[in-house]
Amino acid sequence: MPMRLKTACLAACAASALLAGSASAEELKLGFIGGITGPIESMAPAIRAGSQLAVDQVNQAGGMMDGAKVSLDVGDTGCIDAAKASSVADRVINSDGVAAIVGALCSGATIAAANSSAIPAGVVMVSPASTSPAVTSLDDKDLVFRTAASDAYQGEVLARVVKKNGIEEIAVTYVNNDYGKGFAEAFKAAFEAEGGKVVASEAHEDGKADYRAELGSLASTGATTLAVLAYVDGSGGRIVQQALEAGDFDTIVGGDGMVGPGSAAVPEGGVKLILTHPGSTDTPGTPIFAEAAKAAGFDPGAVYAATSYDAAFSVMLALEKTGGKREGLSAALREVTSAPGETILPGEWEKAKKLIDAGTDINYEGASGSLEFDANGDVPGSYNEITYKDGKIEVIGPAK
Repeated sequence: MPMRLKTACLAACAASALLAGSASAEELKLGFIGGITGPIESMAPAIRAGSQLAVDQVNQAGGMMDGAKVSLDVGDTGCIDAAKASSVADRVINSDGVAAIVGALCSGATIAAANSSAIPAGVVMVSPASTSPAVTSLDDKDLVFRTAASDAYQGEVLARVVKKNGIEEIAVTYVNNDYGKGFAEAFKAAFEAEGGKVVASEAHEDGKADYRAELGSLASTGATTLAVLAYVDGSGGRIVQQALEAGDFDTIVGGDGMVGPGSAAVPEGGVKLILTHPGSTDTPGTPIFAEAAKAAGFDPGAVYAATSYDAAFSVMLALEKTGGKREGLSAALREVTSAPGETILPGEWEKAKKLIDAGTDINYEGASGSLEFDANGDVPGSYNEITYKDGKIEVIGPAK
């Protein structure tokens, strides 16, 4: 290579590396990767809107550092496509130079993106929706966090809700991936510890047209309650539809992945629908977020909308602390979301920025609750018991 071209290449590469490590005065890129298409497609718009609301609030309040505006660099993982998740992560990290990532959404995609690109590049990921216990055990160099609680906890919550509803025996079908397996194992252990009986717990593959054989096997146990631990826009919705057609079950139970139109279509007055929905009804940040979300045109109660907002807002607080740099971001994220410190609520960017820039400790209390990350980057989380009425979510109360 001629010396002139070699020098130009080295200069360009150095500039690219600098851009990836810190924000320019004009713009900071925040990655958002998740299942825009695939088995959680109906959930994705509200989840994306949650992050976009946080970005818009920061930009409207003057931006970051010396006025840098934030842009959301969006990539579609397809939810359950590990190769696609890895490719998207590589693009936003190594080509687009994002400072951090909100995402992924589905657990397998988060694990794939983290192992292939984020961890090797030293980039923080904060997932608002990946709940598999497998995320906890990642050797992630303290780079992978989540604002949604692990299914190790959601399984316990769902088990208590099912028992509270007077159900003693249940059949379980779960999607055969990290999310489904982890959730099913946690639920079974917790339900049996509560004195209940899981008469069958069987895996199914996503993407099939017909689940009648699986449903027949589960119905043969005599159970009248069916837990569907899957995705409402994928196998979960189809299984519920075919279970209703067969008429073998009088109660359908599900977790976060089943909150969507497929469950909203369950007829009222016939089959009982019991779901757990992440979120909180009694934290100070919840009504503030709800008002802002409604003004922005999306449902604040949509599954993972609040946790997505919290993921984006907390990451931007941490980036303000690091001057937009990737280096030291995980420590900064823990610092801005933990006591002690002056409380910051959703939308209070100007207040937070002044305190951070002055070297004052802050403690962000989020739209979905407190974000006291443990050593594995997990949060305690909170859940509501919900059902659907007139096609809309109806909160029964906190799921305890």
